[in-house]
Amino acid sequence: MTVWNTRGLKSQLKDSVPIGEFGLHAGPYGVHDTMRGGFSSVKSELLPSHPLEVSESNFQLNQNKMNFAMLRNIQGLYAPLKLQMEYKAVKQVQRLPFLMSSNIALDTLQGNDECIGFEDILNDPAQSEIMGEPHLMMEYKLGLL
Repeated sequence: MTVWNTRGLKSQLKDSVPIGEFGLHAGPYGVHDTMRGGFSSVKSELLPSHPLEVSESNFQLNQNKMNFAMLRNIQGLYAPLKLQMEYKAVKQVQRLPFLMSSNIALDTLQGNDECIGFEDILNDPAQSEIMGEPHLMMEYKLGLL
């Protein structure tokens, strides 16, 4: 006998990353900017395509939480706070908006600099070598457009 989970979708996705962080480009009036963000799919904005997608998208976050909890139990409160401060400082250093940042310092802090993953071989389409219009992207980031 199979028992199905009858809880609502909202309760299933309460620990998931908000949809707004996945790169939806909203214009000044809250409408999707098709020129910058491409065509949007309503179905992909509402539901994850697979039950494991939420778990996979939060893998690094869950791993960091577990490592910080273990570090706190072993070395005290100072160690995870110091490491989180270093992560935050490293995330703030980036290139100009029209150049993709490799975030090598963050990868080094997390220990991912020696790992070969999917994105290293097949590359993420968001990090393509096509450079955008520098002046337009800077004006958009500064809020002039």
